[in-house]
Amino acid sequence: MIQSLRLFFKQGRQYIGNLFTAQVDKKYRGFPQFKPNLCTHCNKCISNCPVQAISEDLTVDIGKCQFCGECIKLCPSGAATFTNFHHTGATDRETLKITPGTTPEEYEKNAIQIRKEIVAMFGRSLKLRSVSAGGCNGCELELNATGNVNFDLGRYGIDIAASPRHADGIIISGPISCNMAYALQATYDAVPEPKIVILLGSCAISGGVFANSPELDRDFLEKNKIDLYIPGCPPHPLTIANAILAFLNRKK
Repeated sequence: MIQSLRLFFKQGRQYIGNLFTAQVDKKYRGFPQFKPNLCTHCNKCISNCPVQAISEDLTVDIGKCQFCGECIKLCPSGAATFTNFHHTGATDRETLKITPGTTPEEYEKNAIQIRKEIVAMFGRSLKLRSVSAGGCNGCELELNATGNVNFDLGRYGIDIAASPRHADGIIISGPISCNMAYALQATYDAVPEPKIVILLGSCAISGGVFANSPELDRDFLEKNKIDLYIPGCPPHPLTIANAILAFLNRKK
């Protein structure tokens, strides 16, 4: 017991007290802020983006973006920048297209639309079944991290369920390969109504670097309503936690 107490006082508090005010490292690439007034129209950022996430007017689609930083390296004028703002979840796919001049505060204010029926049904307890549909395990690792002692998303009643029959919805990572299309649909069908669908990471949202691969089958996304988009490659655990908690109106 004495040894345990000594270890406790030596290590200090391990968990993050407030997930909403917690900060990520300054080097983390989060919300993009491209500056047209500095742009020399060299188009290097556009032509070299591996997923065509940047348009000519410097709108950045963070549903596609890999946050690789190539645009920053190639930009001769400093017009391409990323902040470390990580509250980037959204309930509408179009919201993920960040136009120049949009501030992180403006984005966050409008990104997640709270639905009363969702809050009433799942506001106090949400169980999700994770489906890795051909992912690289990057998003899956970050999702797992939300349950560790640092982030402890379970304290808010949000957990990953072992069976879809015990879940309130599914959280999908990966670009949805042909081999996983049937399993994904079967998992979704096994979740009792009402249920929600969350897309985690760029691959799930847009296909990522695999978007044009013939080995993908993304018909599931056309047939079913998507309730929440969490961009990133992979998203930070705080991005995941903040997006889900905001969706459930738990930002307290």
